[in-house]
This record gives sequence, C-alpha cells and structure tokens, in this order.
Amino acid sequence: MRPIDPSFLDLPFRRLGEAALSRARDLGATYADFRFERDRAQGISVRDTSLESMVTSETLAYSVRVIFRGAWGFASSVTLTPDAAVATTDAAAEVAATLASLNSEPVELAAEPAYQDTYVSGFEVDPFSVPDEEKVAFLLAVNEKVLASRKVDHVDFGASLVLENKYFASQEGTETTQQRVRVQGEFDATKIDHANGAFETMRSCALPRGRGWEHFTAGFDYLAAAEEIPGLLEEKMSAPSVEPGRYDLVIHPSNLWLTIHESIGHATELDRALGYEAAYAGTSFATLDKLNSLRYGAPFMHVTGDRTVEHGLATVAYDDEGVAGQSWDLIKDGILTGYQLNRQMALKEGFGRSNGCAFAESGSHVPLQRMPNVSLQPGAKDLDLDDLIGGVENGIYVIGDRSWSIDMQRYNFQFTGQQFWRIRNGRLDGQLKDVAYQATTTDFWNSMEAVGGPATYVLGGAFNCGKGQPGQIAPVSHGAPIALFRQVNVLNTAQEGAQ
Repeated sequence: MRPIDPSFLDLPFRRLGEAALSRARDLGATYADFRFERDRAQGISVRDTSLESMVTSETLAYSVRVIFRGAWGFASSVTLTPDAAVATTDAAAEVAATLASLNSEPVELAAEPAYQDTYVSGFEVDPFSVPDEEKVAFLLAVNEKVLASRKVDHVDFGASLVLENKYFASQEGTETTQQRVRVQGEFDATKIDHANGAFETMRSCALPRGRGWEHFTAGFDYLAAAEEIPGLLEEKMSAPSVEPGRYDLVIHPSNLWLTIHESIGHATELDRALGYEAAYAGTSFATLDKLNSLRYGAPFMHVTGDRTVEHGLATVAYDDEGVAGQSWDLIKDGILTGYQLNRQMALKEGFGRSNGCAFAESGSHVPLQRMPNVSLQPGAKDLDLDDLIGGVENGIYVIGDRSWSIDMQRYNFQFTGQQFWRIRNGRLDGQLKDVAYQATTTDFWNSMEAVGGPATYVLGGAFNCGKGQPGQIAPVSHGAPIALFRQVNVLNTAQEGAQ
C-alpha cells in the first residue's frame, strides 16, 4: 500500500480532533465525531492544439457533528487551532440545542465497531506528482492525432484529477486516516457540414476511475480512440435518422451505467424512498413497503451496492460515520431486496447495521446518505457481444452516454448515447443517429433478456452526482456487462425536438 501523503500527515488534525471530542464529552453529547479533510483538484482543458485552461485548487476544512439533547448539531471551521475546534464543537451543540424542541424522537444510531486504521486507494502514480507540462502535452498529443485525420473540425479534451485526504475520529473510539485518488478524462470531436451548417459530435468512452495518472498512460487507450473516432464520426454524419418504434436494444456498459445510476442508484436511496429527500431530484417509486416484493427486473437481475470494488469512485474503507466498507444486494433475482443506509436510518427502519452510505463533499459539509458503487452483475454464462447481437433480428446497439431525463420518482425515463448501430439479422449494419430509448424503470429492467459474461463487464461512473440542500456532489461508479433488452420504445430526437 502506498503511504499517506506526508504533507497531509504534517497537519494538526489529531490535536484538533482531541480538543473537539474532549469538549463534546464535557458538554454531555451522547455522540460526537470529528472529520478533517483536504481535497486537491485540478482541471485541464485543451481545444484543438491549444491549452484553454488549467485550474488547480485546494480546500481544507474540518467539522464537528454531535448528538446533543437528542438532536443533531453540526458546525465547521477552517481555523487550525485547538481553541477554534472547541468553539466549533460549542457551535454544533448550540445548533442541536436549538433543534431539540423540534425533534419528535431522539436521534439514535445503529451500532458499529470501533476501528483504528489507515487506507490508501489503489493507484500507482499520484497525478499531482506528474509535471503540469507533461499532462498538457499528453492531452494535446491526443487532440493532434484526432485532427491529423482531417475528418473532424474541432476536438476538446478535458481532464479532472482529485486527491482526497480525510481523517475521522469519534467518541466511540474510531480513528481512521484515508487517501483516495480519482481521475477522469475524455475528448469530444466535432464535424461540421460547412455547406449547410449541420454538425455532429462524438465523445470518447473513457470512463472515470479511482486510479492515478496511469489511467491515461496505461488504462484507457486514448490514442487508439483518437485514431478510431474521426472515421466513426464521419460515418455518423451521413447515417440515416432512426425510425421511431420498438427495437431490441443491446446496450454497452458505457451507456448502461447511467441508466443504472438514475433508475436504480437514486431509486434505492432510502431517504428518497422515505420522502426525506425530495427537493433535489425528487423521491422514489421504490418505497419501503415494496421491499422484498417489488419485481424490479428480470429473474436473473442482480444489482449490488458496495464500497469495496477495486478502482470504484465510491470505494472507501470507512464512510463519513466510521462504518466499514461493505458489499450487499440491492436487487436479487429481480426483486428489490435492499437500500442504501446511514446509521440513523438503519436503526430507525429496522435494518440493523448501516451499510456505510454516509458521505460529505468536503470537510465543511454535513454527511448525507450518498450512493455507493451500484452495479449490475454479469451473468454466469460467458456470453459476449456477438452472442447477444446474434439473437437480434431488428435492433440497435448503443454505446456511450449523452443526455438523459427521468421523472421525480425515478420511474419514467429517456436516454441517448454516443454511437448507435443498426442490428439486422444478428449483425451490425451501419450507424444510425437521433436515437433515444424511453421506458419506465420496471418495464425496462423486466425487458432484459440476457447479460454478458464477466469479460464484458466495465466500470463506469461520474464525479458529480448531486444531492441535498445546500447541494453536494459525490463520485460514484456503476459496473455493468453488455445487456440485451427486448422491444424497448425508441424515439427520434430530431423529430421530438422539432415538435
């Protein structure tokens, strides 16, 4: 395991934590935790052959959370002195005292063992150790390869790099130090018909990872994509527009991850199912009364939540309540069997232990129930793309994510993509464009007829899942195999837009 960044270990987080927790005990708090976090981030953007922007930032803050007089209290600070930590604890207790009269019942938490541990995520090259000139040169080299084809007019490449350090300590005896690295980068090529002004775009399917700079140099093959995409984009430009109707869909993980995120990931957040979270993107149709009875999808459908998968964006050893990372079933044999929990909801709703789904965007944010890695598991049979396409007479193969929409209960949705290939009689037969697929969540997942084997499994995801008020973002991954869906409604986005 790589060591924790020494510059983080030089910070006085233990001294501040001891001061904060000691003050919480003196005040009579029944629970208290202290969380200290430093986040380094860098965004790089190049257009064609020029650097457009490079922004590097660092945020550092700590927070104290208490249960005092039966209510939650929270406060944060950026002042790195023991006196400030004590004052922050006093402020958190004051918040709790103010809220206590509004509580219908005292806050209680599910039990969790105490841990003393250090964790570093799986990466090889710290992206912040790579010279900026080298990173920019890599992005520009990919752009130049795209432009060298002379088949596209413009190409934009953006990269985001994050190094997250976190210290957590609680009155229960837990003390953990964690370091996570995550990266994402993708380029988008544009081709213009200068005769009529029409244009098409195509983006690389480089999905984000909990890895270091090696993701760019030895992970996703950006140079191969730079060579392939200009020709695909040129073909897409002249491809026929899809005829609306019902088609069998073979969906690649680079598209299916987002459908999982919106129709399963958010739908199985227990605070949404209970109605606690409603203002930001709504509640959920998958309410608690449907647990262990709702036919979510096909009988072989198996979806897990986890904090443990290698290189997952939501992979941690411990969440922001000190709960150890776990893996559990959300959907098993097509039936809704679980939710995402924090410690308070786990106890209140009778689930017992939390499954570690508390997360805060930074040291100055309060932990919310946030999504773990939520993934559709591959099948036992070693089916590949050819196997799935071979069983389709009239269908579409969908690659890459693009725009999407879903209603406020995570039920009615529409998704588009980057590439669409017509399937005729078990073979690919050229590209289509203007494709969107539309369904309800349960109709869609019940239409799934087959999933690919482990060799087709790919981990997708996003840096910027939003939730809460004030809003917070969180990174999350979603794995999936290639999957076959029967008779899904397909819309023509050009026709829909013209109406």
